[in-house]
Amino acid sequence: MSATQAQGSPTTNTGQAFGTSGYRNYVLFSLLVVYTLNFIDRALIGVISEPIIQEFQLTDLQFGLLSGFGFALTYTLFGIPIARFAEQYNRVRIIAFSVILWSVMTALCGLAGSFLALLVFRIGVGIGEAGCTPPANSIIADYFPPRSRARALAIYAMGVTLGSALAAAFGGPIAEAFSWREAFIILGLPGVVIGLIVLFTIKEPPRGYSDPPGTPQVEKLGFGETLKRLSGNRSYWINALAATIVAFVGYGVSSFQVSFFVRVHELSIADAALQLVLPVSLAAAAGTFGGGYAIEKLSGRFVNAVAWVPGWSLILSLPLYWIGFSTDSQATALVMLIVAAFLHYTYLGSQYTIAQGVVDVKARATAIAILLFVVNLIGYGLGPLFVGAISDYLSASYVSSNAALGSQMTLELCKGTDADILAAGSQAVLEACRQVTGEGVRDALRFTAMIYGLSGLAYLWLCKHLQKDLLAKMS
Repeated sequence: MSATQAQGSPTTNTGQAFGTSGYRNYVLFSLLVVYTLNFIDRALIGVISEPIIQEFQLTDLQFGLLSGFGFALTYTLFGIPIARFAEQYNRVRIIAFSVILWSVMTALCGLAGSFLALLVFRIGVGIGEAGCTPPANSIIADYFPPRSRARALAIYAMGVTLGSALAAAFGGPIAEAFSWREAFIILGLPGVVIGLIVLFTIKEPPRGYSDPPGTPQVEKLGFGETLKRLSGNRSYWINALAATIVAFVGYGVSSFQVSFFVRVHELSIADAALQLVLPVSLAAAAGTFGGGYAIEKLSGRFVNAVAWVPGWSLILSLPLYWIGFSTDSQATALVMLIVAAFLHYTYLGSQYTIAQGVVDVKARATAIAILLFVVNLIGYGLGPLFVGAISDYLSASYVSSNAALGSQMTLELCKGTDADILAAGSQAVLEACRQVTGEGVRDALRFTAMIYGLSGLAYLWLCKHLQKDLLAKMS
């Protein structure tokens, strides 16, 4: 079934789901696969962080630039123009071509011969991925009526956590068996095939088809008018604030999670990915789905469930994250981080449900793009930089406070391979280096994770304004 031109689709408010149940679920599953690929390619660099850091002798701050800000800058700059294009033209084609672009760029990361080349290809990945979520959210809203959107968007949002899980499941072992370069190439290229499948099998739905009769709508909204309408919408911006804080912490933590387990728990990359990151990511996927399911069931009785479910869940995750990053027991860390991830990822479906639920049908893709502009520029762009800078600062202070070996160690030396450190020092220096860099990243992660509490409070604050701003009621 080929994609049809969006311009030819009528704007109708039927209040009914679009298409048959089987085809609608196929579309949702296909978009989930696309979003999963999006995050496989995005999260992979965090899984294989240590060999990249060691090969190019990067500081944690430099790696934060590579894994976060360089990607996020272009992702956000291109996101809004692509979303504006998606408001008028075929959204399916935009998604398909975006998948192909970012997949090719991911594979090219495996060919990078320098830090600068790798940064350029990561920027290319960001440009491609900018064309995924805004049009996908708009399509889902036209296939599913408001009462079903929280669950549908939560299923779509599971791509974040499933992608992270698959990046760990395959990226770590591939890097261990071959190198980090093969991991980029092997996991990047399948996206080209998926992009073609999306292009030729997903049908572009009529805009506004599933909205209830009487839902306010306009023929066309310019970017300036969209911003004007959003500027006074408290629910939209409180949701953006909460989601940005979660992203700031989450991307910062995920960029250095494998490094933490390698340095502190002395695991190989493959073991850290499979034994710890993979189950934590699967728990996060379960939390994303569970949050959407709970919100759908609770919204009939509690109209603000879409906000207070993630709010309280984020707050409850705080002591679990603190214990998970503080304990020296690998088993305890795993249990704590699994439960914490399940709780905190209940927010993912809510951020999209709220953002597109408070705007007109002709502005949904743009509203999501603006949300992602803020979330990714601040959250993804600065989160890894923040954790990396704190880790470097603390590691350097621990180096200087080592009275016995401080004169033989530098932070730059400690970032090298074991062979580099042994060539310049001794076994004692190697052990001290691994200890100080491990404690630096441990402290950076556990203190940063406490910032999740602010996002939880923001979602609870959102409950005061949400019902006034929602255009398509969930109940």
